[in-house]
Amino acid sequence: MLRTRSSLIASAGVLLGAAGVGCSNQAGVATTPPDTRAADEAAIRANDGTYEQGFAAKDLTNILALYEDGAVLFAPKAPAAIGKDAIGAAFKGLLGAPGLKMTFKSTSVDVSRSGDLAMQRATFQVETTDKDGKPNVETGQAVMVWRKQSDGSWKVIADTNADDK
Repeated sequence: MLRTRSSLIASAGVLLGAAGVGCSNQAGVATTPPDTRAADEAAIRANDGTYEQGFAAKDLTNILALYEDGAVLFAPKAPAAIGKDAIGAAFKGLLGAPGLKMTFKSTSVDVSRSGDLAMQRATFQVETTDKDGKPNVETGQAVMVWRKQSDGSWKVIADTNADDK
């Protein structure tokens, strides 16, 4: 009887130990997503050209496709533009400027370890011509916050910039 009881206790201990190892492996897999930061950074940096091409073509649709519906744009000396319609209205004035040329270059992209948010720092240069045909060049810095979408794409949720001068 003692031997049977000891065998049962030992067997129960082995089963509980095996179950614990199995559960801990499952929990470890479920809580540690793969590290996709390098690919995510590359995907966000690839959008630099989308901005430049969108502004060159004065294509508001392609520019706004980079933003979530509820995104916010903070531009100097302007009220916050919340939502794609308001952001589009803010960009329309710039798109209508004569002689518009824009460059946009990422200086850094930091993707969160969880892989759902990223912060991009960039420089920009906007060239236009004034009413007298004289060139006007504005340079500055931008910070954008991106959120990964359910389809794996990235969309801007917050955008702000400041002139260098």
